[in-house]
Amino acid sequence: MKANIAVLPGDGIGPEVVAEALRVLHAIERRHGHAFTLTSFDFGGAAIDAHGDGLPAATLAGCLAADAVLLGAIGGPKWGPTAKVRPEPALLRLRAELGVYANLRPITVLPALRDASTLKPEVLDGVDMLFVRELTGGIYFGRKARDGDRATDECAYTVGEVERVTRVAGRLARTRRRKITQVDKSNVLETSRLWRAVSERVIREEFPDCSIEHMLVDSAAMHLIRRPADFDVVLTENLFGDILTDEASMLAGSLGVLPSAALGDGRRGLYEPIHGSAPDIAGRGLANPCGTILSTALLLRHSLGLETEAREIETAVAAALGAGARTAEIAATGHAPLSTSKMGDAILDALA
Repeated sequence: MKANIAVLPGDGIGPEVVAEALRVLHAIERRHGHAFTLTSFDFGGAAIDAHGDGLPAATLAGCLAADAVLLGAIGGPKWGPTAKVRPEPALLRLRAELGVYANLRPITVLPALRDASTLKPEVLDGVDMLFVRELTGGIYFGRKARDGDRATDECAYTVGEVERVTRVAGRLARTRRRKITQVDKSNVLETSRLWRAVSERVIREEFPDCSIEHMLVDSAAMHLIRRPADFDVVLTENLFGDILTDEASMLAGSLGVLPSAALGDGRRGLYEPIHGSAPDIAGRGLANPCGTILSTALLLRHSLGLETEAREIETAVAAALGAGARTAEIAATGHAPLSTSKMGDAILDALA
């Protein structure tokens, strides 16, 4: 297969973890006779420094022309809340321009990492959930205003926005346990009442073989820790999904091991680990590349239709971790952690 992949290393640890993911992509390319054209573009804080814009025109054009986009991470204190130009709006704009409205964040607990979580091992048994987070609407994209001592962030959703992401959740639920938990704050928010009504209708009418339950976000936050194995597909809006998936990442032991995919109506998607740019450890070889490498597996699966290759990467990551390969944040007491590149080596060895 021939495919064009836009690569956005970004900021902080982004270039380090992306470099390891590209090594794995090249190994898959050689192993299966594919031809991947990998083109890097400036994005985020690095693009602000070089071009004065977090999403330069050339970067956007490259992403729109690609079959898939791989992103490392963006941001850092240099471009914090008081900066004139910040990287985060560039990411929101890129998501909107690509039309990737459904964010998939799988949360699984690998047997090798049960001890890396702070939860009791028995609580983690059977944890295998998939968050489907709406990604291009809600409060992140709403009107914002500051007037004296008053600030406003508008949260708005349309029926169509909720319908389309609910259909994504329904299709994915059919490949799993057919159980959807829709999370909202419908006892307070009108947008949540819309979410509850629309998602209920779509699942009942279009996916009658799937069940749907509704849960308030505060209750969901509690049950993610109390009984996480009960969840299958979790459907929610932009802000709630952003927060809950960071909480759920602690089930897996580390933000560093979790991937994500952002999809729209076509095959092209945006793939990135769920962790941030971690500027405090950037350039020190401490970053965990597993989330980015697993994001390339999602890229192969969802944008290129290469299921066998995707499973090979996922199996290699699990095998490397199972053999004891660890970066610092998940290293067992008394065991020397691997650097970012050595962790990449361990995964490539398992892939061979």
